[in-house]
Amino acid sequence: MKLSHLSLMACLLLSSQAFALSTDQDQPVYIDSDSQQLDMKSNKVTFEGDVKLKQGSININAAKVIVTRNPNNGSIQRIDAYGNLATFSQLTDDGKTLYGEAKEMRYSLADDQLTMKKNAMLAQDDNTIRGAQIRYKISQQKLMADSQSKGDRVTTVLQPQAAQQ
Repeated sequence: MKLSHLSLMACLLLSSQAFALSTDQDQPVYIDSDSQQLDMKSNKVTFEGDVKLKQGSININAAKVIVTRNPNNGSIQRIDAYGNLATFSQLTDDGKTLYGEAKEMRYSLADDQLTMKKNAMLAQDDNTIRGAQIRYKISQQKLMADSQSKGDRVTTVLQPQAAQQ
């Protein structure tokens, strides 16, 4: 499996600061869907049909979203999203938009990490990374993109800094 390590998002985003909006984790989560099912034993709620999730500046759109809560304190542990292409967007503290899409996404609130699988793409300011899987540690601005097999590759497009200003 071919790995592309980018220790700082600065390589993807060039000189922009990409810290997620610092108040997002303190905001309530709003979810709108065609249907929902609650499983109290597993502490999971499944939302289906044009699901729209919002937490502060975070937006997730998907065909299906599963929210898993901590059984001890009720806090949200993770949000799993599925779709032909589920999408994720978030404003950064400097007002830029971070955008991602994939067939499967896992947003772990406790770990502050977004994992995108199957046709994953993460972009900001026309800079993009594409791969079979992308793991993005939001507050630390670290990501790892993977290809699935020998023939697959991780693709990165970096725009010239002058074109972004």
